[in-house]
Amino acid sequence: MKILNELRNLADEEKAGNLQKFFKTRKGEYGEGDVFLGISMPEQRKIAKKYFDLDFDKIKKLLESKFHEERMCGLLILIEKYKKNKQEVFNFYITNRQRINNWDLVDVTCHKIIGDFLIDKDKNILYELIKGSLWEKRIAIVSCFAFIRNDDFNDALKICELVLNDKEDLIHKAAGWMLREIGKMNIQVLDDFLSKYYKRMPRTMLRYAIEKMDEEKRRKFLKN
Repeated sequence: MKILNELRNLADEEKAGNLQKFFKTRKGEYGEGDVFLGISMPEQRKIAKKYFDLDFDKIKKLLESKFHEERMCGLLILIEKYKKNKQEVFNFYITNRQRINNWDLVDVTCHKIIGDFLIDKDKNILYELIKGSLWEKRIAIVSCFAFIRNDDFNDALKICELVLNDKEDLIHKAAGWMLREIGKMNIQVLDDFLSKYYKRMPRTMLRYAIEKMDEEKRRKFLKN
């Protein structure tokens, strides 16, 4: 495929090495086995816009790639295609979610596809995903960003409650991020949630959630 040739021509070995360290790709780490080409996000976005009309079979081949940036490029193309064909892109994303397997792949895309699609629909699929793998859980959490921006906090709060006892730091960070976003929209909603749960909340989740609060409130919740 032409897109593969373009991506691989941009490969940078030094950047790739740095990215493999940053994304924790060693044995036993969350990104174990992920391989990078060393391509910047602006370069990936530029190529994705160029190939926005790539068909689903070719996007699937990108998602099946061992190279992180090729999977990302496939997902960025999906965001472009979503604007015209929401149902098909949503279904494709869900079907191929096992290949959305690092935090940036999740965070850049899921709220723009899964979250946006579910704004006015039944959200049961998120409650199935939250029972799944690390990345399925993160998809469930970060998809709520779309609802939060739409002034709807209900499912985000429920899902954050469901992961209070989760063992994964990347889940604590994602939930804390969503709570922080709720606070930007409605500080009272965040305050009420934290007042109920801050004593049992993982420290990382709490710190992310209170990051934008005033100093007095931050100290109150950190006293625990």
